[in-house]
Amino acid sequence: MFSWLKNRWHRTGLTAYITHSDCLGHNMGVGHPECPERLIAIRDQLMASQIFDTLQEIDAPLVTPQQLARVHPPRYVDYIEACTPQVGTFRIDPDTAMSPGTLPAAQRAAGAVVKAVELVCEDKVPNAFCAIRPPGHHAESAKSMGFCFFNNIAVGVAHAMSVYKYERVAIVDFDVHHGNGTEEIFKDDPRVLMASMFQHPFFPYCGDTPAGSNPHMHNVPMKAGSGSREFREAVETVWLPALHDFQPQMLFISAGFDAHREDDMGSMGLTESDYEWVTRHLLQIADLYCQGRVVSVLEGGYDLSSLARSVTAHLRALSDT
Repeated sequence: MFSWLKNRWHRTGLTAYITHSDCLGHNMGVGHPECPERLIAIRDQLMASQIFDTLQEIDAPLVTPQQLARVHPPRYVDYIEACTPQVGTFRIDPDTAMSPGTLPAAQRAAGAVVKAVELVCEDKVPNAFCAIRPPGHHAESAKSMGFCFFNNIAVGVAHAMSVYKYERVAIVDFDVHHGNGTEEIFKDDPRVLMASMFQHPFFPYCGDTPAGSNPHMHNVPMKAGSGSREFREAVETVWLPALHDFQPQMLFISAGFDAHREDDMGSMGLTESDYEWVTRHLLQIADLYCQGRVVSVLEGGYDLSSLARSVTAHLRALSDT
């Protein structure tokens, strides 16, 4: 099926696996689905599957104020810093809270994507996966929500366009929730194409704009219960034609795994084979137009077993093992 693999753009080195122990320090309370155990489960499964040894683990740096300022106004960053509690939690909204470890975790999460961009764009790694939390795609330019504080992938995209001068960057988002923050940040920037799939109607209850209303936003709302057939049809009929037309110079993936059939955060029916399948198709796009440049960023996925298996399938494709 993937005969194109033999002709893949040749980029040396191991897939970068960028993370940091600070990302375990963010804790929104007992029983919260966005928990530190998510990263532990992913690492354990990668090791058990013998894929971890095929990756290059790299510590995420702290994002700089200048890097954040490309996406988030300084007053918003100041607000997040001011909300950091000394003990306990401070609730931003009913679903999203800060603990003493939240700010360094969020700074590492955004910094990880910046680091991934630098490694990929300077040909030091073939591609990169950021195993980070808190996630980011719900964070708008001046609003935190949906477990998100800084929009990690948007910070990385802005870095790629500012430092490496890319004029066409694509973001693909297959989280079960629409990446409203990413869309809000880039909806008026023709340099960025966003292709997303999400359950609808569902949190955050947006993204279902009529097709063609924004030529560089390609959202595919999907009904609860949609599974592999509907997902693959959307990829083949909407995402891939849009990506071929756009011919991106770099490809980012908002990799949420909560559309898995075992994840009760949503009501969709994907499996780990779907995540491997879509990753390989996105790699084909990257090889055709981006010289293989791909940065993938962890978003959702809250059932620990299916999350870990799905990330493993995703990284199996990225690392071509």
